[in-house]
Amino acid sequence: MSTEELAELLDVDPSTIRRWRTLQPLQGPPFIQISDRVVKYATADVERWLSARRVYPQAA
Repeated sequence: MSTEELAELLDVDPSTIRRWRTLQPLQGPPFIQISDRVVKYATADVERWLSARRVYPQAA
């Protein structure tokens, strides 16, 4: 998926997704750098990343 598609899925601005890719340490889901201007996200990577951030209220 594209940066814009991921941003829509997460209900954040695309600039937030872009910032995650430049922060040190890197944040956000793993990404695939196709070229200098093209970045994609694998659906399976995004799902794994989201699952790792799941919070169970009874455990919190």
